[in-house]
Amino acid sequence: MTERRLPEMLRSAVALGLVAVIGTALLSSVHGLTRDRIEAEERRVVRERLGQILPAGRFDNSPQDDVYQFTDATYFPGGQTVTAYRARQGEDPVAVVLRFRAIDGYNGDIQLLAGIDSNGTLTGVRVISHQETPGLGDAIETEKSDWVLGFVGKSLANPGVNAWTVRRDGGEFDQFTGATVTPRAVVLAVRDALQYFSRHRAELFSPPAKSEDS
Repeated sequence: MTERRLPEMLRSAVALGLVAVIGTALLSSVHGLTRDRIEAEERRVVRERLGQILPAGRFDNSPQDDVYQFTDATYFPGGQTVTAYRARQGEDPVAVVLRFRAIDGYNGDIQLLAGIDSNGTLTGVRVISHQETPGLGDAIETEKSDWVLGFVGKSLANPGVNAWTVRRDGGEFDQFTGATVTPRAVVLAVRDALQYFSRHRAELFSPPAKSEDS
């Protein structure tokens, strides 16, 4: 009896093993396809948002090809790598768009773009992605409200560093009805980006790296 059942048990074990291997392969394939789609969608959104916040007609290079990446835990915590897209007119710096994360959103990180012209004034802020609560925190999207448009023209001097928070905390920026954490996170993250810019402007606008063939 035992000898007859042994081959059956082996066949069952082999079948289960094959199912596990196939299942793992399928999951890996689905994950890879999903990741590729997400990354492609993020690239599309970044291109679109860059066009919204860079000063039109004032630069003649391709900011998406003039990229500088860096880390600085003081201004951009959470182990993130910040991407800077540089806009230039000839060799003259016009603006930089920083891509970074506000790490203390209500439901997680908020992916942001902040455009800063060469004198330290914001040309615009846009949200790339977030997981904030629909109907409350999602008012950071331009499709839901014009709140984020209020950053245009702001700088460290306007309204002043100490006023760079929401009104509930004594600052100059509106919070949302029923949601304070989300706008506070965005405002403070943008303020930190401006502070980094003020201290590292020359580094951010350093000449683009030349290829060996140049």
